Amino acid sequence: MSRRTPVEETSAGGVTFRRTADGPLVLVIRDSYRNWGFPKGHLEPGEEPAAAAVREIAEETGLTELVLHGPIESIDWFFRFRGRLIHKTCHFFLFESLGGEARPQRDEGISACRWLPLDEALRTVSYANARDVLRVAGAAMAQLQGA
Repeated sequence: MSRRTPVEETSAGGVTFRRTADGPLVLVIRDSYRNWGFPKGHLEPGEEPAAAAVREIAEETGLTELVLHGPIESIDWFFRFRGRLIHKTCHFFLFESLGGEARPQRDEGISACRWLPLDEALRTVSYANARDVLRVAGAAMAQLQGA
């Protein structure tokens, strides 16, 4: 494969929230590059995206009591890694955390976990495409809060 033909990669991740009397809190994580975002990672062979998202949330934060509320959005971007052009697609899902303490799993490269109100999470997330995902998730959370 040439350096100009992108390598296709697929990942999945989750926007995870908790309900509170003051509105939802959103979980953000800081990766090894010091960027804030959401748990995500590559699909394993034969793994469905939603299952990969559950696994990645557990691996990166330790949270396992999760309710899947459905898909949010898929985003894609190009980047270079070790001289190769990568085209990554990431499928995001909305999850509700029913309990447990989010702990950064340092062996996964996660240095911090924080629960933030939606507006603060939007200011904290490092990438514009992840903020777009969070806006869509925020609308879905508002519908769930009203339900």
